[in-house]
Amino acid sequence: MCPEQDNTMAQTIDDIIGDFDFIDDWEERYRYVIDLGRDLKPYPESARDAVHKVNGCVSQVWLKSTLSAGPDPVIEFVGDSDAHIVRGLVAIMMALYSGKKASEILAIDPEAVLRKLGLNENLTPQRSNGLRSMVARIRREAETALGSADATQH
Repeated sequence: MCPEQDNTMAQTIDDIIGDFDFIDDWEERYRYVIDLGRDLKPYPESARDAVHKVNGCVSQVWLKSTLSAGPDPVIEFVGDSDAHIVRGLVAIMMALYSGKKASEILAIDPEAVLRKLGLNENLTPQRSNGLRSMVARIRREAETALGSADATQH
């Protein structure tokens, strides 16, 4: 497959954690986060609506998911924001969650990942709250996906 046809995220969460370990300066880390946001998959204009908007974020943030079939569906997420750093945080969340089974999403400890990245102590309270709102939304989608799969099997 040619790189331009590859629709997977350029960075895995492990890549991002490794890069963060390598970058000592927080100004450089912020630039890196902004660069991650520039690499997000294009977000569909039709999904910039109230249904896909993440409540609890100061900046505008949208998340859209698609699910595979089955009892433990794989969930693909796309997201976007109108703020550069927040767009980078969306990219980190996409690297952490997108393309995983619903049960895997629910098993992830997001606080542990945020601690590894040092984001908890280096983001403003508003951005931290927004990040938690994104995580809560992603987890709700995974719970709903598992609940829907259970309902169709009974």
